[in-house]
Amino acid sequence: MGVLDLHQRVEEAFRTTLVPTLQATGLDFKLAGVDADGVVQVYLQGACHSCPSSAMSMIMSIERELLEQVPEVAYIELTPEP
Repeated sequence: MGVLDLHQRVEEAFRTTLVPTLQATGLDFKLAGVDADGVVQVYLQGACHSCPSSAMSMIMSIERELLEQVPEVAYIELTPEP
């Protein structure tokens, strides 16, 4: 399986499950990328982006759900917005 396939599967999980679920609670994030080692980079957006405890809770929640859908993911990494 290539990086492109992994990236597409991660994007699909974000689009169909993760983003809608979190947006319903007022939280938001954006997929920044997926590397060849399975590390997923995300940007935090919305009310949670400036609060470290909210950010960590959100990342842990996203990671748990994402690993269920795409087990090849190594972990999620918080990336500052460009």
